[in-house]
Amino acid sequence: MTDWFKSVEKDVADIIQEYIQARTKHRKIASFHEGYAILKEEVDEMWDAIKQNKDPVVIKNEARQVAAMALAIIVELDD
Repeated sequence: MTDWFKSVEKDVADIIQEYIQARTKHRKIASFHEGYAILKEEVDEMWDAIKQNKDPVVIKNEARQVAAMALAIIVELDD
């Protein structure tokens, strides 16, 4: 297994952990409209970190939160 793939595996595991942590704090997403609002809030937080030239670790953490909420929309809302 390449180092790149191991890195991707860790990133995906971190996103899943972020999703699990969010679910221990907050209820599941009730609608696509709510999911969009939550996702937009996370994207806005990431954008604020970028504009403020925050440490890349902080920006990546915000990106994980974005990914976790996108995952929540995928797994929590029925077709």
